[in-house]
Amino acid sequence: MLKGFKEFLLRGSVLDLAVGIIIGGAFTAVVTGLLDGILNPLIAAIFGQPDISDVWSFTLNQSTFSIGLFLQAVLNFVIVAATLYFVVVVPVNHLTARIRRGEAEAPEPEVPTADVVLLQEIRDLLAQQSTDTK
Repeated sequence: MLKGFKEFLLRGSVLDLAVGIIIGGAFTAVVTGLLDGILNPLIAAIFGQPDISDVWSFTLNQSTFSIGLFLQAVLNFVIVAATLYFVVVVPVNHLTARIRRGEAEAPEPEVPTADVVLLQEIRDLLAQQSTDTK
């Protein structure tokens, strides 16, 4: 039972998932720094508030509606998606394309010379003869 568990843990997909979660946590800190350090102060300079979550809020029958809160969530999503796309997806796609081009341009193996072909045939005959005698 422990052997199966060990194989499960060392399977590539589990390790990839663990690395992805760790990188995702670290990447979240980068995006949060971008939002808190650059974009939210820019929004504060434009709207006079630290973010747009309180912009266009109104109360109706003691219920508060906040269009800005929704827009802030959409803005955060777009920023995370754009950062992820340009920092991770585009470079990986570029690297994958370079690797594929490199594989397509790989030289074909050289055709063996006549003496190499003869030696390979002798080797194969000797291997066949040794299995026939057993």
